[in-house]
Amino acid sequence: MQVALQKLFAIMPFLFGIGFIAPVIAQVMTVWGWDAPFGMERIVFGLVIGASWGLYATIRGRWI
Repeated sequence: MQVALQKLFAIMPFLFGIGFIAPVIAQVMTVWGWDAPFGMERIVFGLVIGASWGLYATIRGRWI
């Protein structure tokens, strides 16, 4: 159980990026009336940003 939790927490920044940051970006874009670039849906754009940022945080070990 401990090993499973350690593996889960190791990828937690990535999961946070796609599970929280992506929908927040999409909702903020909707509220402010912004369209996503390149004809993407807002949630897809949010997933690209959130997944990229989460992957960066997972690899580097910090968000900034």
